Amino acid sequence: MIIKIKSLSGNIPQYETEGSAGMDIKAYLKEPIKIAPGKRALIPTGLFLEIPTGYEVQIRARSGLAVKYGIGLTNGIGTIDSDYRGEIKVSLINWGEEEFTVNCGDRIAQMVVCRYEKVELEPVKELNETARGTGGFGHTGI
Repeated sequence: MIIKIKSLSGNIPQYETEGSAGMDIKAYLKEPIKIAPGKRALIPTGLFLEIPTGYEVQIRARSGLAVKYGIGLTNGIGTIDSDYRGEIKVSLINWGEEEFTVNCGDRIAQMVVCRYEKVELEPVKELNETARGTGGFGHTGI
C-alpha cells in the first residue's frame, strides 16, 4: 500500500529497523519549544498525509522519551482519519520533573498505519451471557 505524503521539511518518516511497526516522526519548528513539568504543547511536524479509506494513522509515544524524560502524548494515542488533510501535530505532555526542550528535527512520536472496519450498531435490550460476564478492571488478579 502507498500513502501519499507532503513534507515541508523534506524529511519523510521511515521505519528504523526491519521489524519496526511504527515510523518515527520529527518536529518541524521555527524555534525550540520548551515544555515545563505538568504542561502540554502542540508540536507541528510539517507532514500532511493522504490516507486511503479504510485506514487510519495512529500517533503513538516514543518509549525512549517516556522513560528518559517523562514525555508522553496528551491523548494517549492520536488518530488521523482518512479524510483529514491538515498538518499532523503531536500533543506532548511533560510528566517529568524538569523542563523539556523540543528542537526542530527531534523525533517526537511514531506513526502506525492501521486498517479498520466500519460497523453498524444494533440497539438491543439484552446481550448474550459469557463466562466472564461483567468482570473487568483487574478481576483476574493484579
